[in-house]
Amino acid sequence: MKFVATALVLWPVMAAASPSTSIFSTQSTPAREVNGLAFFVLGITAAIFVAVGALLVYALVKFRARADDVAEPPQVFGSMQIELSWTIIPILIVTVLFLGTARVLFSVQDAPKPASALDVTAVGHQFWWEYHYPQYNITAANELHIPVGQGTTGRVTYLKLTSADVIHSFWIPQLGGKTDMLPNRVNEMWIDPAKPGLYLGQCGQFCGTQHAKMLLRVSVDTPEDFAKWIAGQQKAAVELPASGANSTGDAIDAPTGQRVFEQQACINCHTVSGTVANGRFGPDLTHLMSRATLAAGAMDNTPGNLKGWITNPDDYKTGSLMPAMHLTEKQYAQITAYLQTLK
Repeated sequence: MKFVATALVLWPVMAAASPSTSIFSTQSTPAREVNGLAFFVLGITAAIFVAVGALLVYALVKFRARADDVAEPPQVFGSMQIELSWTIIPILIVTVLFLGTARVLFSVQDAPKPASALDVTAVGHQFWWEYHYPQYNITAANELHIPVGQGTTGRVTYLKLTSADVIHSFWIPQLGGKTDMLPNRVNEMWIDPAKPGLYLGQCGQFCGTQHAKMLLRVSVDTPEDFAKWIAGQQKAAVELPASGANSTGDAIDAPTGQRVFEQQACINCHTVSGTVANGRFGPDLTHLMSRATLAAGAMDNTPGNLKGWITNPDDYKTGSLMPAMHLTEKQYAQITAYLQTLK
C-alpha cells in the first residue's frame, strides 16, 4: 500500500523529469494506451483502499469498547443491504476493469496496419540485436532506426519479433510494452513515436550472463534523416586501394587491415557487403562506424574501445559468444584501422 501512495505522489515529478527509460513519459500510442490503463486501474484500487480504510476507521472508532459496556453489542443477522452491497459493487468494479482492459487490448492489437507502414524484423541473439528491413533489403545491428510515426508525415513502424537462440524480450519503455522474442515463433508489435530523438531500452527477459548488457537504442528520425540513413545503409563497403604492405603485413593501414581481416575467422561470423566476408552468426559490420556504440550498447564506438573489443571481448562482456582471436598487437591494430573505414 505504501508503494501505491508513493507512486501517486511521485508520478507528476517523474513524468516532468522524463528520463530516457521512464514509463511515465510515453511517446507512442501503444505505450500511452497501456500507461493510461495502468493509472486507471491504480485509481480504482486506490479508491477501494481509501474506502475500506475509512470504513475500518469508522467502525473502530464508533464501536470501540467503552468503560460502561457490560454486555455484547447488538448482533445483526441477515442484512439485505450489506449482502447486496458486497455482491453488486465488486461485480461493477470487475466489469469496469474488464471493459477498460478489453478496449486497450483491441485498440492496440487490432489496430489497422497502414499501407505506408515500415516493416522491421527484429531478431534477438546472445547478446545483440539484428534488424532486417525487407522493404529496403538492408540489415542493421544493435541500433534501430525508424521514422517519426505521428503527424502529417508520420509513418508507423510494425515490428516482427523472434529469437535465434533463447527467450529475449523487446522493451523500450517510452514507446511500447515488453514483448517476448521466442525461438521458432513470431510476435508482433507496432509503435508510432511522437517526436524524433534517442529512446533507450533493455532486453526484458533474462537470457544469459550478459543479459544486463543487452541494451536497446532506437533512433527516431525525421523523414529526411531516415531517408539519408537508408541510403547510407544500402551502400556496399568502400573498395579500398591495394596496400603497399609486404607479405608479412607490416603496414598498419586500412588495406592491410582488410587483408588481415579476410584471412582470419572473422569472415565466418560477420558480413561486410562487397567483400568475401559473408558470415551470418555475428552482427553485420558493413556500416559499423555509423553506430554510436559497440556490443549492443555496452560501450561507445571509439577506436580504443573497438581495438579492445576485438582483442578480448570477455574484458567487456564476460560470456560473449565472440571469441578472442589471439592475434598479434599489430594485427589487431591493422584490423581496427580497416573496421574504422566501414561507414
